[in-house]
Amino acid sequence: MKHAVIVGPQGAGKGTQAALLAEKFNLLHLSTGDILRALMRTQSDLADEVRGYVDAGALVPDALTARVLFAKLDESSAGAAYTGALFDGYPRNAVQAEVLDETIAGRGEELVAVVHIDVPVEVLTERIMLRAEREGRSDDTPEALERRLSIYFEETQPLIARWRSRDIVLDIDGDQSIDAVACDIERAISNVLAPAGDVD
Repeated sequence: MKHAVIVGPQGAGKGTQAALLAEKFNLLHLSTGDILRALMRTQSDLADEVRGYVDAGALVPDALTARVLFAKLDESSAGAAYTGALFDGYPRNAVQAEVLDETIAGRGEELVAVVHIDVPVEVLTERIMLRAEREGRSDDTPEALERRLSIYFEETQPLIARWRSRDIVLDIDGDQSIDAVACDIERAISNVLAPAGDVD
């Protein structure tokens, strides 16, 4: 399998683009938060393990998060011919990136692309504040946004250099319309992934 990561700060439109990209290239969209929340509503040894950390108010360990994501990939691939996974929200830091690399290598698979959606900070702030106004989201405050962006630029942004050294980073201008960003992503990633309709 060939996998991809989509990365970008809060407000970059990452979730929207991830959904479009996954469908276009027959990738399983693995959104870490969504998968962990769904897992905890089920009954299994893996769910119990995750609940143990969450109930104790602790972060789910990086290695366990990777196990959860790849378990979801294997489970979903049993009923559909996915060509790989699109990781959204993982990895967020250097330790998680190392775990992801080790897991992919251990499976004999490959990380072929990192879609990096780049948006100026002032545009991100404007987008998030507009979303808060429209949707009434109490977590989209200027203070919360500043914290989230700070974590992103301190922990996640440095991963770009790690991946860039492997020549797999696809830099995308996120300060465009949704359609324009989607077209740029599709054009860039077509060099390493075939669109779903082109897969034999």
